[in-house]
Amino acid sequence: MTVYLDVVLLENLCMNYIILFATGYLMKIKMKQLRLIISGLLGGIYAVIAYLEILPIYSSLAMKIILSILMVYIAFKAKGVKPLSKQLVIFYLTSFVFGGCAFALLYFIRPQDILMRNGVYVGTYPIKVAILGGIVGFIITYIAFKIVKTKLRKKDMIYQVEIKLQEKVLITKAMLDTGNLLKDPISGMPVIVVEKEQLYSLLPMQLLDHIEEWIGGDETFLNQIEEKELITRFRMIPFSSVGKQNGLMLGFKADQVVIEKEEGIQERKDVIIGIFNQTLSKDKRYTALIGLDLLEERSTNNELITNFKK
Repeated sequence: MTVYLDVVLLENLCMNYIILFATGYLMKIKMKQLRLIISGLLGGIYAVIAYLEILPIYSSLAMKIILSILMVYIAFKAKGVKPLSKQLVIFYLTSFVFGGCAFALLYFIRPQDILMRNGVYVGTYPIKVAILGGIVGFIITYIAFKIVKTKLRKKDMIYQVEIKLQEKVLITKAMLDTGNLLKDPISGMPVIVVEKEQLYSLLPMQLLDHIEEWIGGDETFLNQIEEKELITRFRMIPFSSVGKQNGLMLGFKADQVVIEKEEGIQERKDVIIGIFNQTLSKDKRYTALIGLDLLEERSTNNELITNFKK
């Protein structure tokens, strides 16, 4: 079988370009087409040299690793070892996915005039398979990254929160809600929104069962509450949400709130617990909403608006 070196070069240039483009796209890197082409061409030249067996060292594992590092650096010009390492990992993962797709297509096509030499495939079909495999591989990789990133985001946005009140403790899961900018209008303390059902272990049943009456101005039921000191902790929190303007939420000051973060535990004593009389999450993955201000350990007098997720 006659092998044309220009075809080998073109096939590998196309495949390398697709893999590099997919790597940059998945990592949201600002790419320059010329750098991608030069990097892909370097990989194509290596494939020609490896096929011709000009120097045995070119087919060694060390040379392949050095080549991949050079290709990634030329394509994206990483500023530092850490970003280069990340780009290299994604480049390898993308290459493996694309290679698997190409092998699968070769398996189904079963071409007769195909030859592999020193890891380089040549023949009638490879360039078509490379392009088609690259497209299929890109779609598979893109979908996989979307699924994984979505799951990681959801996982990273859930925090364990411990609420302490008069020697009572409630441990719940809170989701980070960047729209939760609720503040106590008097003290400016940030508000953590918690489902009412979760608070029966902290607050008297008579109080939680009459929240709507209290908000409406009826305070006659307060005579039934034995813990009078507890009543002084409560205040009305004005809020706006989707479908409801100028609403009022009943809240109380906790003794302490402990938030478990990846970098450690954060303790706060200046936090109001807002009582939400509905369900925040259908699957009960979280029963509270925590604002970004609490995690950043700072306080601002922003507009009191929150987007409750139902």
